[in-house]
Amino acid sequence: MLKIYNDGKRITAALDGDIDHHAAREIRTALDDVITRSRPELLVLDMENVGFMDSSGIGLILGRMKAVNAVGGEILIKNAHGEIAEMIRLSGLSSIIVTKTTN
Repeated sequence: MLKIYNDGKRITAALDGDIDHHAAREIRTALDDVITRSRPELLVLDMENVGFMDSSGIGLILGRMKAVNAVGGEILIKNAHGEIAEMIRLSGLSSIIVTKTTN
């Protein structure tokens, strides 16, 4: 569901599977812990292996953006595709968070 790579200044969270209410709660807890401990300059959310995301995923992203901003960092959404990318765009998150697709 979640793999975290932390080099101190940059945290990459590789998300896998579906992000619904239950998964979002577990991911949020894990990410908040590492954000608090590491105070990263950049949090990368790699969405390549996310197959489904509901509004809980939008809340998850927005909350982590606020947490990272509070410690002086930024957030990047990477490899969101299909319906996931569309949901991010429609929610307005793409206007306040950098998104990057790798082909």
